[in-house]
Amino acid sequence: MAIKVRKPGLSTSIQDLGRPGYFHLGIPEGGAMDRFALRAANMLLGNDEGAACLEAVFMGPELEFEADTWVAVTGATMPILLDGEPREGWTAFPVSKGQVLSFGFLKEGARIYIAFAGGIDTPMHLGSRSTYVIGALGGLDGRPIAAGDTLPIGTPGKVSERKLDRALLRPSQNPVELRVLPGLYWDRITEASQERFFAEDWTVAPEADRMGYRFRGGSPMEFVPREQPFGAGSDPSNIVDGCYSYGSIQVPGGTEPIVLHRDAVSGGGYFTIGAVISADMDLIGQLQPNTKVRFVKVDMETALDARKERKKRLQTIRDALTTA
Repeated sequence: MAIKVRKPGLSTSIQDLGRPGYFHLGIPEGGAMDRFALRAANMLLGNDEGAACLEAVFMGPELEFEADTWVAVTGATMPILLDGEPREGWTAFPVSKGQVLSFGFLKEGARIYIAFAGGIDTPMHLGSRSTYVIGALGGLDGRPIAAGDTLPIGTPGKVSERKLDRALLRPSQNPVELRVLPGLYWDRITEASQERFFAEDWTVAPEADRMGYRFRGGSPMEFVPREQPFGAGSDPSNIVDGCYSYGSIQVPGGTEPIVLHRDAVSGGGYFTIGAVISADMDLIGQLQPNTKVRFVKVDMETALDARKERKKRLQTIRDALTTA
């Protein structure tokens, strides 16, 4: 079976859980910006949790179905329309041959995930179907989907009507709190700057994409004086090139923090003050520009506990949908 793309939406791409294992070669893990939402969409349909879906940003696509199937849409809040009739999010619903799936205007969040029974069945590249546009890898020729494309769909398993209880989702926050584990270069800024970074509110800048999210509004950082090491460049924020972990927070010039996300580079010459913990990275993928954010300092024990809590929440959803 296949699905025809009538309208692509905005930056809509094929994503799964990514391609770990190649970061040392400069190829990022990639995959869904909101892995929780992608997993949930697949669970609703009885797919493997890492099956490939569509990730659409701010504006959904328009899709025509060439056979009967089942669909689930999770992530951001955006009206879901099947032949113009509303359908619920976080729910598995049937679609008939010839019907058209479309979307209204975004209400909350940033990215939706559209899963199909059987998953999108494009070729695997380095163990993943995820689209990495900068490297022209995965998906459909390494690019976002376009009008006229045809999406091949795999063989579905047994599917039935399922609905996810919204009480199992993580509660929304205002401002959004992103927990941070200070890192290798934390001592490059003064104690006063360290305190201000966590005390002040920050705002998501327009420069927010799959490579990273920039934040504005806080005070410029003050650096501890030092003699720049050979090869580090002249700006105090420059270092001799180092590795970047997923979620690293680099601060070019000490002014606007950038949280590196799914398609970010693996290293560079800007210092990093730490990293957003893995349990909170999905939240970033759903942030719109101008959203207020507060960074919260945590230790390793808290970060590991948060990861356990996230795994527990996913297991609770698995159990709930298995018995549904």
